Amino acid sequence: MHLVAGRNVLGGPLRACSYDPVTGYFRDGCCRTRDDDAGLHVVCARMTADFLAFSAKQGNDLSTPRPEWRFAGLQPGDRWCLCARRWLEAYEAGVAPPVALEATHEAALQVVPLHALLACALQPVGPDPS
Repeated sequence: MHLVAGRNVLGGPLRACSYDPVTGYFRDGCCRTRDDDAGLHVVCARMTADFLAFSAKQGNDLSTPRPEWRFAGLQPGDRWCLCARRWLEAYEAGVAPPVALEATHEAALQVVPLHALLACALQPVGPDPS
């Protein structure tokens, strides 16, 4: 399997998303991917109550603990690597959770327009100083 390592949507090195809870397709804290990641779990987002409710309505309950998967359930404020398509659906529905751009893998741009990610950035991106 081909592992896709590390650049973020801004073109810099991919930063960790969360170690508590441990997130990522590989459960290594980073929103990295590879060709068997059908969901493209590459958008690092801070959970909100609105998004968690939206996701549950779409059939993906991220709040309920699932001990059999070693998953404690997410709460508002937790950071998590989301599927790019689900994040885009939430964006289009007006409930997209804020995004950590430096921890969002560049593969997200295959699905999500950069302007949408920038509009929901946890920290605003300033003008390029050069």
